[in-house]
Amino acid sequence: MVVNKRAGDLVQGDHTGDLPLGEYIKSFIKKRDHKPGAVYLGVPHRLDRPTTGLVVYAKSSKALPRLNKLFAEKQAKKTYWAIVKHAPQNPSGELIHYLVRNTKQNKSYAHIKPVGDSKLASLSYKTLVKLDNYTLLEIDLHTGRHHQIRAQLAALGSPIKGDLKYGFDRSNPDGSISLHARSLAFIHPVQQKPLMITAPVPKDSLWQAFAQVLQTD
Repeated sequence: MVVNKRAGDLVQGDHTGDLPLGEYIKSFIKKRDHKPGAVYLGVPHRLDRPTTGLVVYAKSSKALPRLNKLFAEKQAKKTYWAIVKHAPQNPSGELIHYLVRNTKQNKSYAHIKPVGDSKLASLSYKTLVKLDNYTLLEIDLHTGRHHQIRAQLAALGSPIKGDLKYGFDRSNPDGSISLHARSLAFIHPVQQKPLMITAPVPKDSLWQAFAQVLQTD
């Protein structure tokens, strides 16, 4: 099952004790399919709480290890959209950093060279649209590190709109950051058929302005 996550929804439970999105999905499946017993739902990957977009769940214990393998071996192509105020100097390019995760701060720091227990982080980006005050970037992840896009764009001097943790000057009214998991392409783990799934952008006016320019949802 693939869900277009809203900002603020938890993919997995955390220290807040808030009910994760998966529990709501289980209730939906139980009601829709008239299931008498417990509903199985596995979580093969995560998406940060303030972000929006595609999240995949496994509906069976058979599908979960296959999806885990698919994500672990980078067989799923993830594409993200990010809104930034300060456009990169180059309209497209590849970013390579070495990220160090600070678990106490729940933050990752990007370095140009390897330091300590840093991990290689790589992504490519391109500019899709430039409006008067903001720019829409498309990002393809080559690695999957903690807060990777947020940390690397901040290191580039282009923090994501609303992302106070990584240097943007003010928050979004709804507490979100303007990072959207736009599309996901992979081979279905059971049917072995190619899937390409796209998530509509949030309904707020800025996202919709970009969508209108691109003439897409």
